[in-house]
Amino acid sequence: MKFSVSYSTPAYGTDPDRLIRFARHAEACGFEGLYVPEHLALYKGASFGGYELPADLPYGDPLELLTFVAGATERLLLGTAVLLLPYHHPVQLAKRLATVDVLSQGRMRLLTVGVGSLPGEARAMGIDFASRGRRADEAIDVLRLLWSGADVSYAGEFFEFENVSSFPHPSAPLPIHVGGSSRAAARRAGARGDGYFPGGALTPAERAAQWDLVRTTSGRDDLEYTRWASVDLTAEAVAAYAAEGVTRLVVTSADLADLTSFAERLIQA
Repeated sequence: MKFSVSYSTPAYGTDPDRLIRFARHAEACGFEGLYVPEHLALYKGASFGGYELPADLPYGDPLELLTFVAGATERLLLGTAVLLLPYHHPVQLAKRLATVDVLSQGRMRLLTVGVGSLPGEARAMGIDFASRGRRADEAIDVLRLLWSGADVSYAGEFFEFENVSSFPHPSAPLPIHVGGSSRAAARRAGARGDGYFPGGALTPAERAAQWDLVRTTSGRDDLEYTRWASVDLTAEAVAAYAAEGVTRLVVTSADLADLTSFAERLIQA
């Protein structure tokens, strides 16, 4: 089992000293990687899972945060949970992601993308909320195409270009994991992703059904399966996750002592 941590900028803010202290501590404890979230625009009344999101939550730009973390660490992998793919132009995003990967010497390995759940955020970005799934599908295809070589062309519903090149390329093929809590997300992970990172608010039956859909759609046996987990996790619970096919667990805690205790129980033991 692989173990990573999430740094919640809505909860912890974007204080640079705190972020670096957290990242270096996670690395010293032996965690594999660090994830950060994304929202581009919040507004009064925005809600997720029945919880209203205050409009002043201090979400930082995820790739800027991860670049900052990369410069202060040596081996910690860099992740997003999740990057809202429909709200980024894939031609620009391809260069940004590849640049982070090259500068971090191949550590942009935990990219997880989603489609977003806030209609007002889509409006703020000038995106038709109903089209965001199709837009995300095309964006994944465009990213991979741009990273595959030079003088490439694409013609789709949302993006079109001829004989363009995008450099740098990632230092190795860049995995794209898909996050979400729907069967559409599970199908997307199976059809286009290298892994699935479902949300936390799912029943065990629905979670199992979605993972089965991912595997059935993909026809692959090498997909990664990432899940959220409590920082109080026990070895028995880890074994139960592994029995479900989980390959990576991501924990969140602002308390560095919690991360130390977790690592001593489950990583360094």
